[in-house]
Amino acid sequence: MSVTAATAILWRPPLGTLMDARGRRGVILAGGVLNVLVCALYPTVHDLGLWLYVVRAAHGVAEATLFTALMTHAADLLPPARRTEGIGLYGISGLLPMSVSGVLGDVILRHGTYADLFHVSTAFAVASLLLSLPLRDVQHPTHELPGRGFMAALAQPDLRPLWFIGLAFATALTAQFTFVKTFVLETGIGSVGLFFTAYAIAAIFLRLFFAWVPERVGPKRALLPALATLAVGYVLLAFATTPVAITIAGACAGLGHGFTFPILSGLVVERARVAERGAATSIFTALFDAGALVGGPLLGAVIREVGYPAMFLCAAALVTVGAALFTVADRRHA
Repeated sequence: MSVTAATAILWRPPLGTLMDARGRRGVILAGGVLNVLVCALYPTVHDLGLWLYVVRAAHGVAEATLFTALMTHAADLLPPARRTEGIGLYGISGLLPMSVSGVLGDVILRHGTYADLFHVSTAFAVASLLLSLPLRDVQHPTHELPGRGFMAALAQPDLRPLWFIGLAFATALTAQFTFVKTFVLETGIGSVGLFFTAYAIAAIFLRLFFAWVPERVGPKRALLPALATLAVGYVLLAFATTPVAITIAGACAGLGHGFTFPILSGLVVERARVAERGAATSIFTALFDAGALVGGPLLGAVIREVGYPAMFLCAAALVTVGAALFTVADRRHA
């Protein structure tokens, strides 16, 4: 799992440069082809040997390419005045699989094998590739400022606070995406499906009917309540003893995620130069791989030493402190 995240991070700098220089469509198609090949290769893995690491590394490149290039292409298509709303609505396509694919995977494994699971994954990858064929690059105005490269976007002063809060947010997400399953298995409270179904439904509902709110009140004004709601979800998980508590915690976390991701994405796109949008989006999406890479060992160590409640409280504290520091650091850019 770490190989995939590490490869995805290492691939982001050349990926961002490539998108800004060559456009998004070719990158999306290349990532789609690689995704099909990788999914088809999983049934050929039979042990924890070198071949598994090759497949996982290739999957990291495919995942990073598609996640970043599709996000950038969506940002290109959206009108600036409704960009956060549009990113939120587009992001539903990433939230739905969180619930649907888990249920589908359980059904497949109940009646078949992991090889069957990967065959179905390959079919979805092929469908994704075919659906991306009609995409065309958006032509940007010629008077925009020229691109300066990946490192310039990384060091841009008004983007640095967003990299910080993005990494804090992504690291905290490890608490749910990595450890809710083991928490449920060890405690027997609720179910993983219950948590993530409530999570996805809450986030999707928020984006479908209230995606306009951040731009109406101001993205930064909407960001802090969203992060606070996510933190509340983790606090509820820390003290959860019933399936109902797990469900409510999932809904709170979903509401927090539902606004936080599109708000941060929109701010990144707004502040980055158009000619560096690919680089900036590459950095932003890399934060989620970095968060998983850092958060897994750190929060796992907390679980080992003092248990799950303390780990969820640490995740809540990370979100809260991160939001406070971001507010101070980003004040001059208000």
